[in-house]
This record gives sequence, C-alpha cells and structure tokens, in this order.
Amino acid sequence: MQAQKFFLARLICACLTLTPTLSVGAERISLQQAITNTLTDNPELQAFGYEMRVQDTVILQASLSPKPELNITVEDVLGTGVAQALSGAQTTVSISWVLENHIRQRRIDAARTGSLVLASEAEVMRLDAAAQTARYYLQALAHQARLRLAEQSIALAEEAVTTITRRVDTATVPASDLARARAELAMRRLQHEDLSHELIGFYHRIAAQWGELQPAFSHVDGDLMQLPSIEPFSSLEERIGQNPDLTRFLSEQRLYESTLLLEQAQRNSLWRFNAGVRRIESSSDMGFVVGITIPLNRGNQNQGRIEEARVRLEQSSAQQEAARIRIMTALFLFHQELEHSLHIAGLLRSDVIPEYQQALQDVQRAYELGSTSYTEWLQVQNDLLSAQQQLLEASVLAYQNLIEIERLTGVQVTQVFSAL
Repeated sequence: MQAQKFFLARLICACLTLTPTLSVGAERISLQQAITNTLTDNPELQAFGYEMRVQDTVILQASLSPKPELNITVEDVLGTGVAQALSGAQTTVSISWVLENHIRQRRIDAARTGSLVLASEAEVMRLDAAAQTARYYLQALAHQARLRLAEQSIALAEEAVTTITRRVDTATVPASDLARARAELAMRRLQHEDLSHELIGFYHRIAAQWGELQPAFSHVDGDLMQLPSIEPFSSLEERIGQNPDLTRFLSEQRLYESTLLLEQAQRNSLWRFNAGVRRIESSSDMGFVVGITIPLNRGNQNQGRIEEARVRLEQSSAQQEAARIRIMTALFLFHQELEHSLHIAGLLRSDVIPEYQQALQDVQRAYELGSTSYTEWLQVQNDLLSAQQQLLEASVLAYQNLIEIERLTGVQVTQVFSAL
C-alpha cells in the first residue's frame, strides 16, 4: 500500500518542478508532500475505507450456510379413545437441513468480486484526490507567480513615479503625468492585494485535501517557467488501457458474471432433508424416520434475475466502450492543448518579451530626454506586463493539461525535472 502511495505521488509530481520533500509543519511544502498527505489522510478516502470493511462483512455472511432446524412433533394426543390424554401419543424428534450444493460458493464468489469492484473504485478515488490536490497546488503556484509579476509591475510604477516627480520638480513635464503615474501605482497595489487574498484561499483548499482547516504552510514550491515536455500522442494512446476508470469496468463485469452464475444456480428451489426418531407411547417402541422435501418446480423460477444479470453484464461492456471513446477523445484534446500552450509560451519567451524589454528601456530613456510622452511609456510597460502575463498563463495551462493527461493514462508521462 505504501508503494502505491508513492507511485501515485510520483505520477502527479512529475508535472511540476519540485524542491525536495518537506515536512507538513514547514512553512514551505512540495507537491509530493501534499499528495502524500492527501493519500494518507483525505477524509473522503478514509470514509470510503469503511465501505471496504462493510464488504468484508458481506463476504462473511455469504460464507455462512443455513443452520439445521430441530423439529419436535407430538401426534395422537388429547383426543378420545386410544388418543385420550398422552397414552397413545407418538413423539417425533428430527433435524432438517437444506442441501445447498454449490450455491454457497457462488455467493462467496459474488461477494469477493464485489470487493474487487470497491477496490477499483478506491483506486479511482485515490487518483482523483491526488489530481485535485495537484490542481489546487498548481493554482496556488500560479498565484505566487502572479504575485511576483504584480510586484514587478509595482516596481516599474514606483520607478516611473520617481522619474516623473523629478521632472515635474524641474517643470519639464506637466503635473498630470505624475497624477496618472500615482494612480497607476495605486491600482497595481490593489491588484497585488487581490492576488494575495485569493492565494490564501488556495492554501486552505490544499490543506483541506488532508483534512486540515488551517494550512501549516505559507508557500508552495515549484517553477512554472521551467516548461514540461511530453511524449508523442501515439505513446500515450498505447497506455490508455491503464486508465483506472476502464479497469473499474473490468471489475464490474467480473461481478456481473459472478452474479449471473449465482442466479443460474438459484433457478430451482432447494431440496430439504430431515431425519430423526419417533417414540410410540402405547408400546414404548422407537423408530427411525427420514424425509425429503422436493419442490415441485416447473421450468426456471429465476428467469427475471438471470436475465437482469445478463443485461447488466452486456451494459457494463457497452459502458466500458463508451468510456474508452470518451477518454481517448479527451486525451487527444488535452494533448493538442498542451502542444499549443507550449508553442505559445516558447514564442512569447523567445520572440516577444525580449523585444518589449528592449522597447521599455528605449522609451524610458526617451521620456527622460523629453522626446516621448508618459502615455507611450505606460503603454510599453503594459505591453511588457501583458506579454509576461500571457507567458505565465500559457505555462499554467500547459501544466493543467499535463495533470489531466496523467490522470487519464494513469502513468508518468513527463520527464522528471531537476529540483529547484
């Protein structure tokens, strides 16, 4: 079980660059530690564990055979003549039991197969919980990056206010430029405050994944700017059979097969045997009695349930095929979006942002020399910040798609990045 937990952690953790694992009590936390905590202490997973225990009781009940019955019969008593009082009584003491043949084993097989279905559902729940933790973690990491970008924008605005103040003091630019620069600075500080407020919410969502109402950390580790790589779609397509949702259908089909066999075994009523001794009071004689009860069934008495089990089996097979098509389509779309996001991020990083950075240097120098306006300077600032924001969002989208791809394939599909 411990090995499975760490495999699931590595499965999702490969989607981000992580620092070494830190303890939960630290101010910083890694994705691997967050997922490990989730798989260990998630309240919903713990609650589902009771369902597994309930199924164990179902198996126990299925293994029990019907108890024998003790029958006591007194005949020819409290009548008239020879049957007066107890003088002519005949007392029979017997034990009866049901002949189950192989039905009990069929019940046990069906109950055990039900445990396999629950185990498959538990695996799906674990992967879903791990993926959800990764999603919250990614949003927290994205907000941390947005905060850094907001801090950069504030630094640019503060620099602009300083420069414009100096020029207003020398009466080389109008005071309106300074007012606009101060207003821009205030707006950027408000944006920073909004992001800080939202980030706290994501910290709480992450901690709630393992049942904590107050997060014991104030920072998540990772670098969104170190973009992921991915295998070709053909390689991912070959691994789709490991999707836990599809393997769950296989467990369901085994359950329906066992149920069908059980219902077929129960299509006729069971025979009942009894054996005992009889005492005749009038002669003090003893005798052995034996009997058998044979149900007078005509035809199959369990047709409806047998047909239901057969239909359920066919339905599960059809649902599995529908799920496979849905998963394959989703995998293709996520893979396409991932490639597109990486393409956008690459162009922004190599062709767009360096040009805006150079343009910002040039326009700031031109403003200080009095050859351009504050409006032009502010526009270039905003263009640079917008391009950096687009790079960040493209990186976030790439990792979002990567998490969903890993959830669909059930295996690690990315290269492991070096730790920060």
